Order: sequence, then structure tokens, then C-alpha cells
Amino acid sequence: MQEVSNTRRDKPDSHLQTEGELLRTLILPARVESIAVLTSAIDELLEQIGCPLRHQMQIDVAADEVFCNISSYAYPDSQGEAEVRIELLREPLALRLTFIDTGIPYDPLTAPEPDVTLSAEDRTAGGLGVFLVRKTMDSVDYERAGDSNILRITKFIGTALK
Repeated sequence: MQEVSNTRRDKPDSHLQTEGELLRTLILPARVESIAVLTSAIDELLEQIGCPLRHQMQIDVAADEVFCNISSYAYPDSQGEAEVRIELLREPLALRLTFIDTGIPYDPLTAPEPDVTLSAEDRTAGGLGVFLVRKTMDSVDYERAGDSNILRITKFIGTALK
């Protein structure tokens, strides 16, 4: 794992400008094993700022789902990396995670929502992770910029810091 804190890449990318305080940037192998490193980093920061446990759990699950999808589908023919930026927004107080990968182009927001009224046996496989992210986060945005997939998820976490 490569970790870069409060820094930008050599080439500033206008689409990657931060709106709040950049707390940490992680560059991780796009493998399921990296999810533990990611959630540990997120939890450490959320605990430092006194984020309610309910929001922390929702953020962890959403980050897990997004990173799992990158790990499973972004680089079908090779190993790649994913960059995750953890940012604190102040007005209103929120945590934003920005996931950046250079894998195959994919906008998860265009995926059809699963029919959750059907039983698990009758439902088509897949799509529940993205559905869960969209339902638990306050904002989910995707863009394709150059050769990068950029997915931003934002969760409002309260009104005051510790």
C-alpha cells in the first residue's frame, strides 16, 4: 500500500479538486484484501472526529461495496490500483470518499435497481451493493475523466466535531 497524506498528484486534475479538508489519500492494490486496510483508515479518522457509530457503519459498508466492485470488475485482465481520497466537508459536516481507478469504464449509477420485493431466489444476481450504497449515502456521483473512473460518495455525519 502506498499512502499519501494531504498531497496532490504531480499533474493537477481539475476534476479531482477537493471541496473540504483532504484527510488522507490511499493508493491500494485493487484486491479484496485491501478492503481491511481501507476500512481501518476510515474508522481511525471517523473515531478521531467523533462520528456517530451508525454513520460509521454505513460508511464502512458503502466503502466495502465500492472497493469490492473495483477489485472484482475494474481490471479483468490484470492487477491494478485504486486511489481513495478521504475528505472532510464542513458545511454541512460530511465525509466524502472519492474512489479513482483506471480500469474499464463503468458507471455504477446506470445499473438497474434490483427488485428488492422479490425473494432472494427469484431476484437476478448482482446489483445489491450499489443499491445499498445509493440508499445509505447522502450523495453518490460518478464521472469518467480521461482514463479514470471517479466515484464520490458522501455521508452527512453530524453538526459538530469532537
